[in-house]
Amino acid sequence: MRALPACPNCKSAFSYNDGVQLVCPECGHEWSAAAAADTAEEGARVYRDSSGTVLQDGDTVTVIKDLKLKGSGATVKIGTKVKNIRLVDSDHDIDCKIDGFGAMSLKTEFVKKV
Repeated sequence: MRALPACPNCKSAFSYNDGVQLVCPECGHEWSAAAAADTAEEGARVYRDSSGTVLQDGDTVTVIKDLKLKGSGATVKIGTKVKNIRLVDSDHDIDCKIDGFGAMSLKTEFVKKV
């Protein structure tokens, strides 16, 4: 029997096959087996914004939530446009420069592609 891939959402190893879909019992995430095979072949990480749109280096995104900056009293307001993002593989997915704030890291779950 072929081993099933881990959940792409929570990395749980307990995924199971439910017809044409793969399902994670821990987080409830469902994905297609064909998509899992494609990602396994590529091996590259796919970055998606809050609405599921694929992000690439150089894209422009907007912030969808007020973000308080640690270590200062400043807040990045909702709707702030961030140009020329760079995707990185670390705890925060995006490295960028925001006018008035400087260089910072953001998570993809708090941005939306423009």
